[in-house]
Amino acid sequence: MPQEFPETIENVAQLEELLSRPTPGVMEALQQTPGDLILLGIAGKMGPTLAQMILRADEAAGITRRVIGVSRFSDESSRQPLEDLGIETIKGDLLDSDFIQSLPDVPNVIYMAGMKFGATGNESLTWAMNTYLPALVCNKYRNSRITAFSTGNIYGLVPANGSGSVETDQPDPVGEYAMSCLGRERMFEHFSRTLEIPMTIIRLNYATECRYGVLVDLALQVYQEQTIDVSMGYVNVIWQGDANAMTLCSLPDATTPPAYLNVAGPRILKVREVCERFGELFGKPVQFTGSEARDALLNNGQYGHQKYGAPLVDVEQIFDWIAHWIQTDGPLLGKPTHFESRSGKF
Repeated sequence: MPQEFPETIENVAQLEELLSRPTPGVMEALQQTPGDLILLGIAGKMGPTLAQMILRADEAAGITRRVIGVSRFSDESSRQPLEDLGIETIKGDLLDSDFIQSLPDVPNVIYMAGMKFGATGNESLTWAMNTYLPALVCNKYRNSRITAFSTGNIYGLVPANGSGSVETDQPDPVGEYAMSCLGRERMFEHFSRTLEIPMTIIRLNYATECRYGVLVDLALQVYQEQTIDVSMGYVNVIWQGDANAMTLCSLPDATTPPAYLNVAGPRILKVREVCERFGELFGKPVQFTGSEARDALLNNGQYGHQKYGAPLVDVEQIFDWIAHWIQTDGPLLGKPTHFESRSGKF
């Protein structure tokens, strides 16, 4: 039976219910991956709703397991809501090897840690987080299954008139952030091969919901009547709930060497047309500067859609939800994506 979605999203509770709603595929995948589960870097944008989806799927399937979330929790207020859901939380610095070794041994690891924003000017920490930390994690969890988040940025810019990068394409990263993310993948691959750790590496481009994401960035520019640079003229996005579901569906398919999975929406969107659509929804004029380059950072998610099912939320629905959220002054995370960067600097 197809899921029913509301016309509008009115509050954070309703939004997070949608983002954490498990699919039958998620419940089946979690039944195939028994045992406790730890999420490293849970306090980011996707971690809380991904963990909540696990809890909801387990409850529906009658599965009992520990779900543990690890983070620095630099914003202490982000910790209690996770505890209230039934997620055990552990606070600490993941770059501390002693702290990593102190974490509980579990059979299932979801790796969400990383550094993107502020990478320029802080390159050494970026490389430590994105490339050194995976080695620490693999040493600790050499007897576990690991699903690790990466980014479609590792592919580099590809022709906008094509269908986007596929999992078998050779990486061609632009800038130190993307290079360090390729380094992350290579570290995971190395230890997957040498320690025989089954892994899936998730190349995500770009998750979005009502509080953050490429579409929120563009909608805010339109709503505030800013002039929009269309040099990075094309993008693909996926509703975060669909990204959560596809990630969890991939858990049983971890292999050594790693399996790679693009998590992306089914369409390449033209930034100019996205902004014009938001202009219609807001009843505001839209002004542009620049012209569309012939290439962009674009992921092809078709392999994942065929394997795990197409995204359930289409982009027109996301437009409507975001427009209503902004018009009704819904809370935002204040974390712009900087997707428009063509230099690879973040």
